[in-house]
Amino acid sequence: MSKVWKNAVGVVLLIGVCVGAAMWGTSYMMDKKISESGYTVDSEYGFVQQPFYQANYSLVAAENIDFTVAAESAVHAVVHIKSTTTVSPRSAQGRQYVDPFEYFFGFGDRGNQNQPRSRSGSGSGVIISVDGYIMTNNHVVEGADELEVTLNDNRKFQAKIVGTDPQTDIALIKIEAKDLPTMPFGDSDALKVGEWVLAVGNPFNLTSTVTAGIVSAKSRGGISRSFGAGSVSANIESFIQTDAAVNPGNSGGALVNTKGELVGINTAIYSETGNFAGYSFAVPISIAGKVAADLKQFGTVQRALLGVQMVDVPDMERSSEEAVRKDKVNMKVNEGAYIAEFTQSSAAKQAGVEIGDVIVAVNDTKVRTGSSLQEQISKYRPGDKVKITVDRYGAEKTFTVELRNAQGNTDIVKGVEAPAVLLGAAFKELSDRQKQQFGISYGVEVAEVNNGKIKDAGITKGYIILTVNDQRISTPDELDTLVERVLRGSEEEKILVIKGVYPTGRTKYYVIDLTE
Repeated sequence: MSKVWKNAVGVVLLIGVCVGAAMWGTSYMMDKKISESGYTVDSEYGFVQQPFYQANYSLVAAENIDFTVAAESAVHAVVHIKSTTTVSPRSAQGRQYVDPFEYFFGFGDRGNQNQPRSRSGSGSGVIISVDGYIMTNNHVVEGADELEVTLNDNRKFQAKIVGTDPQTDIALIKIEAKDLPTMPFGDSDALKVGEWVLAVGNPFNLTSTVTAGIVSAKSRGGISRSFGAGSVSANIESFIQTDAAVNPGNSGGALVNTKGELVGINTAIYSETGNFAGYSFAVPISIAGKVAADLKQFGTVQRALLGVQMVDVPDMERSSEEAVRKDKVNMKVNEGAYIAEFTQSSAAKQAGVEIGDVIVAVNDTKVRTGSSLQEQISKYRPGDKVKITVDRYGAEKTFTVELRNAQGNTDIVKGVEAPAVLLGAAFKELSDRQKQQFGISYGVEVAEVNNGKIKDAGITKGYIILTVNDQRISTPDELDTLVERVLRGSEEEKILVIKGVYPTGRTKYYVIDLTE
């Protein structure tokens, strides 16, 4: 019996020695690995603590950045703009409103309410040439009958509008002056999130106001823009977002980097009250500068198009199109602009891009969203060739695309308001065969339909326009001339009443409101 006990005790001792050795070995190896990785074990609580790294003291502290040089040069190139508009009382339908009390009795305080009156607004602008060209926002000058520009030295000038572009909310105006202070253009593409910027303008008519902030985000789209007087709509949205304080009156002012270079035009704020609430937005100078150059040279923007309808890759799962949602399952990238459809005469489609491709770069500049793709393409004109890089379900492919205008060609668009671009269609004269077929001697055919007023109205390719506002149309030039004349009229009169016929012989009327 004693022998059995001795054997049992021996086995227990042997097991204990083996377990103890194993635990010691495991603990030794863990300590060694933790030590090699730079982590430490808390002696009191026993949990692993992260390694401690000292900060890089070569970084410059924020308080050591000097804004004075940039601010000094910027304030002299930023101007105050006062716009005056004569308005007539109108009903919601656009007709002259007559108060029935005044109509029958003709006295009292209501006597002047139906008389034309002046309405004033204010904003900012940036001098971009020594001979008086000034860049500002479209919504600052839109509809103005008179523009008064006040320089930083308090000199005042009357200004005229050179051109406007509602799609980017950029306008170019001109004063007659010489040797004006200007601001050099910077590189908005090179801006980095976290970089310091200055907002220079005239909020609440407080001239030469400078505020500072950082770049909060780039290529920001889909925002609701407000400056207190109402919302502003634009088709091209790729904003620089900052936390520099911007308020009503800053519209059209400068966003400046610490070198004193113009990197954006302050355009909007995110606010429920109309005043600054933490975020402001600026049109990058890469877009605004090109728009201003086009307005000066051509009178209208030469807008280049890829000819694609796109969806941000992260938004594909929420798309209303089932095919787009299903395609998300096969995506190999998490960023970029997914091609969901092509427009007619698509430059991208002709170059070899396919539905389902994800555009990830333009000329080697990374594309994260549809907004950033818009920003890159907006820098070019029709006829320019760009290198488009796409991800095709994991395979990267590159195509050279020759950009086109809204009419599907590479021609320069001329005219102050570019009627063809506004209508978004290409037109051609009728052939003798078509005239004989329909028994008519005049009219123009809608040869192609892109995005624009024609498409919005429901007009399709092949429709023959006979009359516009009761005037016969025989050539595309006659149509352009009539549209230009309507655009120069009063707001109440900017309506096109179109009569025409489809190839089936069906006559149909359309009404297009050019003010919307």
